[in-house]
Amino acid sequence: MQRRKFLKTAGLGAAGVVAAPFVSTAKAQETITWDMVTSWPTNFPGLGTGANEFAQRIERLSGGRMRVRVHGAGELVPPLEVFDAVAAGTAEMGHSASYYWRGKVAASQFFTAVPFGMNTTETNAWLYYGGGQELWDEIYAKHNLKPFPVGNTGTQMAGWFKKEINSLEDMQGLKLRLPGLAGEAMNGIGVTTVNMPGGEIFTSMQTGVLDAADWVGPYNDMAFGLHQVADYYYTSAWNEPSAILEGTVNLDAWNELPDDLKVVVTEAARASNLAMVSEFAFRNAQALETLVKEHGVQLRSFPDDVMQALYESSQQVIQAQVESDPDSAKVYESYQAFQQMVSTFTDVGEFAYLKTREKVIG
Repeated sequence: MQRRKFLKTAGLGAAGVVAAPFVSTAKAQETITWDMVTSWPTNFPGLGTGANEFAQRIERLSGGRMRVRVHGAGELVPPLEVFDAVAAGTAEMGHSASYYWRGKVAASQFFTAVPFGMNTTETNAWLYYGGGQELWDEIYAKHNLKPFPVGNTGTQMAGWFKKEINSLEDMQGLKLRLPGLAGEAMNGIGVTTVNMPGGEIFTSMQTGVLDAADWVGPYNDMAFGLHQVADYYYTSAWNEPSAILEGTVNLDAWNELPDDLKVVVTEAARASNLAMVSEFAFRNAQALETLVKEHGVQLRSFPDDVMQALYESSQQVIQAQVESDPDSAKVYESYQAFQQMVSTFTDVGEFAYLKTREKVIG
């Protein structure tokens, strides 16, 4: 009986250790409260809720020693001013997408999405094991920021179009919402692209300011009601084969954090990043079925001449940026080398399996 009692007590003790937060108890009485500004409407599915869950993870893992108040787009700062607000210390944290800052930091675009680049698994491998995070840290430190990947929406759709695209000629003169390197590549084939917050897309499509728009994928696109303002949904995933959401921390605030809380933020970011990948795989599948079966959305793929033109334009855009910006050259050299290395296994592993599955199952 004594032996069983001892084992039971020991087991409870071990379970307590596993469940305990990562923080030390040396400064258990301190509570640090930060503000996080985001580019997403408050509680917007996936993106806004992803920011909320990141904040909640920080509080749980810190045992309540660190709390983060999340502010949706426009509550403290406009959605496309997150970078500046966090750099200046207006808020300690931000949650957004790095390609919004291409006018400030050209190399930032490589830390969201690269046209015809790596998929989500490959991108995470580059960030966590291939030197991508270190390059990101180095570039953002110049702007008083510490970056993290805090979510990834996975492969994105090519966007919503009011008219069907049957040839490259049909793309000429279209007004399209599409940020980042992909937006520049679209400009190169005769499309006029703009960057605007997600919350403005529906009205811009409805009023004719836009002819087409890229947002994210079925889950988020349906949440904004984009199926109500365009009939054709293009699946040609070239623009964002992976789409990182970035968390930023004011570097001064980061340096003042105790080491154990730095670990908390880092691990909360990693958990949030990987969790969002799984959520979007599930939610996108559900939403796509709803869009097609209940709303009659017509799925389309770009014709071959459009895809070829986009590939060539993408290479020209990337090359021009690499030649004009040393940081972009350094980042893309690392990115491209990693893609070439990791794709050898992706091709014989994941890609080969998917082709086999399609052939056998249909």
